[in-house]
Amino acid sequence: MKAHRLEQRLRRHHPPSYKRLKQRLARGARGSTPSPQAIHCGWGRLLLGQTYPDAQTLAQALLEEDRGERDIALYVAAPQQVLAYAPQQLFLDPSDTLRVNFSDYRQAKRAFRGFRIRRASSSADWQGLNALYSQHKMLSVDPERLTPAEDGGPTYWLAEDSHSGAIIGGVMGLDHHKAFSDPEQGCSLWCLAVAANCRRPGVGESLVRHLIEHYQSRGRHHLDLSVLHTNSLAKRLYDKLGFRELPTFALKRKNGFNEPLFVGPGDYDALNPYARIIVDEALRRGIAVDVADAQSGLFTLTHGGRQVRCRESLSDLTSAVSMTLCQDKTLTHRCLARAGLKQPTQRLASDTVRNHTFLAEHGAVVVKPANGEQGQGVAVDIRTTAALQQAIDNARQFDSNVVLESYHAGYDLRVLVIGYEVVAAAVRHPAQIIGDGQHSIEALIETQSRRRQAATGGESRIPLDDETERTLGAAGYRLDSILPAGQHLTVRKTANLHTGGHLEDVTASLHPALAEAAVQAARALQIPMVGIDLLVPDAQGPDYVIIEANERAGLANHAPQPTAERFIDLLFPHSADTLPSKE
Repeated sequence: MKAHRLEQRLRRHHPPSYKRLKQRLARGARGSTPSPQAIHCGWGRLLLGQTYPDAQTLAQALLEEDRGERDIALYVAAPQQVLAYAPQQLFLDPSDTLRVNFSDYRQAKRAFRGFRIRRASSSADWQGLNALYSQHKMLSVDPERLTPAEDGGPTYWLAEDSHSGAIIGGVMGLDHHKAFSDPEQGCSLWCLAVAANCRRPGVGESLVRHLIEHYQSRGRHHLDLSVLHTNSLAKRLYDKLGFRELPTFALKRKNGFNEPLFVGPGDYDALNPYARIIVDEALRRGIAVDVADAQSGLFTLTHGGRQVRCRESLSDLTSAVSMTLCQDKTLTHRCLARAGLKQPTQRLASDTVRNHTFLAEHGAVVVKPANGEQGQGVAVDIRTTAALQQAIDNARQFDSNVVLESYHAGYDLRVLVIGYEVVAAAVRHPAQIIGDGQHSIEALIETQSRRRQAATGGESRIPLDDETERTLGAAGYRLDSILPAGQHLTVRKTANLHTGGHLEDVTASLHPALAEAAVQAARALQIPMVGIDLLVPDAQGPDYVIIEANERAGLANHAPQPTAERFIDLLFPHSADTLPSKE
């Protein structure tokens, strides 16, 4: 036993190779010639490099990648030799391979609650998992293409919220012993993802620990994974769990999905997610892109002699008059009123007496800058004169003109209209945290903000400002309060995504009356691409009030709806004809 453990320790940092695998298989009387193993993971194949006898065979296997999939060759001992056979089609993946040896692993000192981990099995599980992967711009899993479990195929695990039943995390595990009788008794982790709007702490860590302990109980010795070298958030977690770098390499085939990995950093990488989703779709169609100012999301698209300038989803097709109608909320209100659309009662803030009279008439009001965006300076459900004056003073930091509106309880619904057709609809929920009985509200907010920023490229976070403190105070809490375990707390009344809100897609269930109102509003404003914001008791019912129109709506917020595709269709109607068949 001691000799076995010593041998295991000596080889723990040795990268797998065909030569070492062959020697160990021969020593174990399993035959001296390992057969090449390619495991289908539902999004592509995982080629276990140490099972391939030579570089040419592995290169040829990578070149057989199916269209629309993403193959990965891991444990490649001599990548330069493989690349030599197909230098134009293959590339060296800039990811780190990490390993945790189970003899070094230590179990968690405390348990994370509020969710359970189970295997993916039903069609609803796969649908929820793929929605999660779509949110992170990862390839979907086709369960019909998975290598069967009896042939060594992978297993997908889900983290399911105990309260809502929502899928808030997912991961794939592969048992190398089952896959190819691995004499080193290894396993690997793939496709780890946690929902960007997840309010439960520790979901990612729990999924990793679950895989480690699952395979540890089955006699495996280590678990490996591949992580992009720039993913510092994930690498901090893996370092905490005892993972260390393994000196081996991964290879992939050059394709549209992998392009950011082999092209290298450029102007496109500096674009925010709202501009990047449009640029990616344009490039996919062969439309030329010229980035003028990445920081502000300015770029020009050129195709077939036609040029269109864009700032994110705002394009040359939107007139200056239409943009002004959307930006000035008082003009928006008057324009939509003439169209007969239902809206809150509105007036400009003026002297103290009139402001207080308006509050007394309606009981609760909304305060916002007349010309603002991203939820800045907006205060919702103001009920006292002191809070009203503070909210007005705060809104005036963003615009000298401040709007007061009657407050209407309900869900914040964003309907995206492109080419005067509804493309996506989503209920926007305000930022919310869930207590764990240990951390302060401020710490929970900061944890969730880090997750939101990582998922949105820094575009979304929960501000620790006066509006957050006012919302907490109204609920009887402060930033340093400890929220009881399992208790949900809304920390802002506004549901804007830039301030930590999250979306629930309701496109399929949107009531026709709401869709009709949104299209009618777009036509009244004469704007071809717009996000119409409504307050509704229920997205499946006909009642509404329109509160805003956004001339530069974020297309990246509505996955899995084809927002960028429909936007490019609007700008270049014939460009869809240039797309290659998916067959």
